[in-house]
Amino acid sequence: MAPTRRRLPTLFIGRDESWLDFNRRVLEEAQDKDNPLLERVKFLAITASNLDEFVEIRVAGTMQRIEDGYQEPGFEGLTPRQTLEILLTKMHAFVRDQYRCWSRDLRPALWKNGVRVLEWDDLDEAAREHALNYFQREVDPLLTPITIDPAHPFPRVLNKALCLALLLHHKRKGRAGPVLGVVTVPRALPRLIALPSKTGTRDYIFLHKLIERNAAGMYRGYKILSTAAFRVTRNSNLYLQEEETRSLLDSVRSELHNRRKGDAVRLEVEQDADAEIIDRLSMNFELEEALVFRTDGPVNLSRLMSLYTGTPRPDLKYQIFIPRELRLNRRSEDLFDELRHRDLLLHHPFDSYDAVVNFVQLGARDPRVVSIKQTLYRTSSDSPMFHALTEAAQTKEVTVVVELMARFNEASNIRWARNLEDAGVQVFHGIVGLKTHCKLALLVRRDPDGATRSYAHLGTGNYNLETARFYTDISLMTADPEITARVHSVFNYLTAHAESDDYSPLLVAPLTLAENFIRMIHREREHAAAGRPARIVAKMNSLLELKVMEALYDASKAGVQIDLIVRGICSLRAGLAGISDNIRVRSIVGRFLEHSRIFYFANGGDEEIYCGSADWMFRNLFERCEVVFPIRDAQNRSRIKNEILAAYLGDNQKARMELPTGEYVRLRPGAERPFSAQDFFIRMAEGKETVESIPKPAGLPERAGKPSMTGSHPTARRAPATEKAAPRSRRSGPRSKRR
Repeated sequence: MAPTRRRLPTLFIGRDESWLDFNRRVLEEAQDKDNPLLERVKFLAITASNLDEFVEIRVAGTMQRIEDGYQEPGFEGLTPRQTLEILLTKMHAFVRDQYRCWSRDLRPALWKNGVRVLEWDDLDEAAREHALNYFQREVDPLLTPITIDPAHPFPRVLNKALCLALLLHHKRKGRAGPVLGVVTVPRALPRLIALPSKTGTRDYIFLHKLIERNAAGMYRGYKILSTAAFRVTRNSNLYLQEEETRSLLDSVRSELHNRRKGDAVRLEVEQDADAEIIDRLSMNFELEEALVFRTDGPVNLSRLMSLYTGTPRPDLKYQIFIPRELRLNRRSEDLFDELRHRDLLLHHPFDSYDAVVNFVQLGARDPRVVSIKQTLYRTSSDSPMFHALTEAAQTKEVTVVVELMARFNEASNIRWARNLEDAGVQVFHGIVGLKTHCKLALLVRRDPDGATRSYAHLGTGNYNLETARFYTDISLMTADPEITARVHSVFNYLTAHAESDDYSPLLVAPLTLAENFIRMIHREREHAAAGRPARIVAKMNSLLELKVMEALYDASKAGVQIDLIVRGICSLRAGLAGISDNIRVRSIVGRFLEHSRIFYFANGGDEEIYCGSADWMFRNLFERCEVVFPIRDAQNRSRIKNEILAAYLGDNQKARMELPTGEYVRLRPGAERPFSAQDFFIRMAEGKETVESIPKPAGLPERAGKPSMTGSHPTARRAPATEKAAPRSRRSGPRSKRR
């Protein structure tokens, strides 16, 4: 018998497979005993929340393509049916590992540390009395028990709502066989109920366990044969027929209502549930066996996040650190004066996001500021930026572009849009068919010298104070007249669909971004062929665009050294012989969500560095309005190259390297000392580290005459004019033209 030939990998990895591999890297953080215990619980909850969205959007979309008859393979060579089979196999294995992590690792470790999630039989008399009183006072009034019979059809179970299924037998003689009862667990109540404890422990019981214990009182006349918690996930894709709607606002509002009516995609049910309960639920939701997920533990692990937030045990969490505050040069009168002389680069959350908030608030309060324009994509519930913009609208021209279709933030963004309009803000919703994903704020000010100047903030992250505490992002604040003029042009594009002939030095999607990125990748290939310095380092959330990946493969074949730092989806295969030998792909998953996008090109020795809002995905390059901006100030460029990118490339603690198979292997320090980029950035912010501690072999190649790191931080002292290094005289230097 001839040996079976091993199937060679295709050039590309499927998007959804790659995403599941990313979520597994998050699960590895929950399994990592070097992480604080409650942080591991949080990571586990995040994997469950991530998987929910994946099922609602990606699995649901694949199922729809199958139902619509699509059979064409994607660029990874798989048909929708083949993709679904692979995804479901991986998902079942992943769910088993999630619950193994909870049941075998986290729950016993929590118990040892005095944080106990108890069953009813574990409760002492005082805890039981407290739980019963809580049930009667807070829970029972919110419950609606239902028995399924011809007069009471199966209830319309809400998407991802936890429910209790009960197999019931009527005690009255002559009644038919078992019937099904359903109780929806109230979403308004916490999923974990805190209990009193005499032992000094922190004790909890799951809400559905409390309801289960008291179910007999809701079903008098029935004998409860069996119970099981279950949860159904529905298709949450948002469909819009924009040309048929009066306005985008009305369309999104309508779709938010219709979203509840999505078809069932997944059923989660407790592993020990009675087979008849599972059969009846599967039949009702019309789900085949592969779409039923049995859980060896509490259904909906994402609710464990409340265990993290509600347990006051700082010893079981990451140590709190204080972000570095922006300090202006002592010779600057205010932020505007500072920006007229230098750009400010901030690396969040290590540099405080308060500087960005203050930029908008200062614009609102300063009587010299006559106009404010800003984009909003994802917003926090009570942001000081919102209050600043509404306050500014009383005396200034304020324009805000609100993206209504930020997935799962549509409802809050609609409220924001209405409230802003009521306050007198001019609110726009961008261009139909394009999400407004760029992060821009523009202030126009009449300065004391009589000149009217513009000041801009450009970022890689959302104007959201909540996520700014645990997302890594880059902010640039500048008064560079070329950049601010182009930011103004972008706002004209968003509000009037008025395209400009030239957005440089900005790269703007969908107009110039894709072609310029591909041009710069090809340029590195030409430099390598000519023997000039050629190097690409790109950091992003996802890499999926086919033309970009093909350009990277071509550059690799020409000898360009390419390092890709991709947090999530990466469809490119690194290390394929003769194709991507010179490409290395790493993913860093740690305490903070890596969200910054940074792009470095050696460019034959004339280096270029860009940051922005766009990933290398089709939707970012062609279906959204994105802005990628250059880092022009020499000190800021040095900081990104020699500190930020160098640290990520030197990480041997939280980094995973992609193999040609698409698998990721976690790096472990050998002879080198352990080094975590995120921990290093924290210590830098606290003044406990310097760039010299970054592992040298992993850094970017040096070039002659590179800028000194002195003063590269926004908090650093600006060198006096008498110093030779980086002179900052107000009458000299490369930025004096701004005045």
